[in-house]
Amino acid sequence: MEAPAPANVPADVRRILETLWSNGHAAYLVGGGVRDSLLDRRVTDWDIATDSLPETTMASFPGSDYTNRFGTVTVPSDPKGIEVTTFRRDHRYADHRRPDSVSFTGSLDEDLSRRDFTVNAIAWGRAAADADERWVDPTGGMDDLRAGVLRAVGDPNVRFDEDALRLLRAARLAAQLDFQIEQQTMAAMAATAETARWVSNERIGGELRKMIAADPPSRAFAILADAGVIEHSLPELAAQRGVPQDKVTGHDLWGHCMATLDAAAAIGRDNQPLRLAALLHDIGKPPTSAHGHFIGHDEEGAKMAEMMLTRLAYPRHEITKVAALIRNHMFSYEPRWSSAAVRRFIRRVGRELIDDLVNLRRADNVGSGLAPEAGHVDELASRVAAELQAGSPLTLRELAIDGDDLVSDLGLKPGPKVGQLLERLLGSVISDPSRNTREQLLAEARAWTAEAPVAS
Repeated sequence: MEAPAPANVPADVRRILETLWSNGHAAYLVGGGVRDSLLDRRVTDWDIATDSLPETTMASFPGSDYTNRFGTVTVPSDPKGIEVTTFRRDHRYADHRRPDSVSFTGSLDEDLSRRDFTVNAIAWGRAAADADERWVDPTGGMDDLRAGVLRAVGDPNVRFDEDALRLLRAARLAAQLDFQIEQQTMAAMAATAETARWVSNERIGGELRKMIAADPPSRAFAILADAGVIEHSLPELAAQRGVPQDKVTGHDLWGHCMATLDAAAAIGRDNQPLRLAALLHDIGKPPTSAHGHFIGHDEEGAKMAEMMLTRLAYPRHEITKVAALIRNHMFSYEPRWSSAAVRRFIRRVGRELIDDLVNLRRADNVGSGLAPEAGHVDELASRVAAELQAGSPLTLRELAIDGDDLVSDLGLKPGPKVGQLLERLLGSVISDPSRNTREQLLAEARAWTAEAPVAS
């Protein structure tokens, strides 16, 4: 009797299974897609394991690509390919990341026994066209799914020593799934923690992105800290531990940043830059600590965040945004600010960052044991929104004139002094938006150049 398939298997995936079965091969759904389907979570990737050798698989699916030397063939599918991997054994991991060599096997159980965690070692499919579809679970993964436990397959010390990326994956999966890490698995993480230095910066960055997206995200970082992995993978974060922080009783700087991160996650559900900025907003404090003060930690933190995220292969646009949020996070608002002062604040920070910066302050307040709106944050947000709604000019592009006008109407020569004059005119318009007319701005420019002629 056929066993019910995992839910929501795409038609393309089912087609690949049917093709392999009809060609006389064993083929099974494996890995995270099976796990997430059983947990009623959204599945982003479906992987297939088979006894079909790579060359045979490629012949069965025209246009496919033999992706790597580990037996993985990528079969074309929309929006991205589906990976079909031959059952295999792994041999010796000299670099603590990848097997030095693999050999193919006809045994599904042997293939599942080399995987990282029991919840990822569950398979569904059949041995051939005339066999029944069935679930295969040689490591007890379904029991662990039901119990909410993350357990390494076999000897956990061997699993982590083989591939140090599994240290980060364990913390990330436990946070994403809200699972507890089994005791021996956690002990093995601590015993093999230093092997995390073998993981490439790009891979660490990829796991960091997924950890940040978990809810609450602090869970993953707490596991890395408890296991001693964080010192070997994210040293800038490890440096926060033990740094005194006079905010919440019992919280050091690490505790403050974790609380700020969770608060930012609650505010910005899918906002990766906001979550990253919350995690990193105070990384400049340890190097600027002097007698309990952290003078200049915002600027230092922005520089450190830029270097760290560059090292971890984050895209430049995201690095720039996170660094700017950290650089500006120590702003101080007073209700007595004039409307012009609010506009200058928006101009300094930038329209594209202002909402995230205000939300970062809300999260920082929560991480400091305060109400989110402490420091009149909600009032500032309301005033900022009003100015943006009014369409007040805040950039050079929004001035009623440009550099060509200054050159043609005032007889100035192109050069940096023209840019300086435009900046001065923008400051005038920010002070009083009604001045943003061609006639008014040209008159002001003539007056200023008459007082202090602009050099060519």
